[in-house]
Amino acid sequence: MTAEVYRTVAERASAAFEVRGSEFIGHVAPAGTVEDAEAFVAEVEGEYDDATHNVPAYRVRADPLREYTSDDGEPSGSAGKPALNVLQGEEVENCVLVVTRYYGGTNLGYGGLVRAYSRAASDALEAAGILEERPHVHLSVAVEYDDSGTVRGILESAGCEFDADYGENVRFEVRVPSEEADGLRDRLRSATSGRAGIE
Repeated sequence: MTAEVYRTVAERASAAFEVRGSEFIGHVAPAGTVEDAEAFVAEVEGEYDDATHNVPAYRVRADPLREYTSDDGEPSGSAGKPALNVLQGEEVENCVLVVTRYYGGTNLGYGGLVRAYSRAASDALEAAGILEERPHVHLSVAVEYDDSGTVRGILESAGCEFDADYGENVRFEVRVPSEEADGLRDRLRSATSGRAGIE
């Protein structure tokens, strides 16, 4: 897995519209793993279990990139593929999408379905917002109180996101860009003469 920048959605969002009586709702969320993506699909299916269709699509950065979609009972290729095509076209990764449809009594035809599922996916992405992200790793740093100020100073100067838990000793939960993780480990070990426990 390379550490290049990738595009993903900023937050969970949804967007809805109607076409000839059918209601379409696009739901989108960030998903770091296939398990996250499948959990979101299950969550939407549970919340909208009275819908005619819940069409999932996701792209997750794994090795290799994992892509998945299903038409969930719509004519083959008319729903899942158009939704996935939007994710591919926007080059969005670590993203899961579910388009919910409540059938309104009028058949939209193959082309109408493709347009509606594409629009639902696009509208949901627009509502969520797309940002550029670098792959991150999480580090857990445990130190005695004497070293906690030094460690906090290094984390702040490196611009890392972190939470500190002051218990028997001090534990920092740190989120750091993957390509900077080794350098940060080295700085922390050096500054604490190897006393920092880093996982």
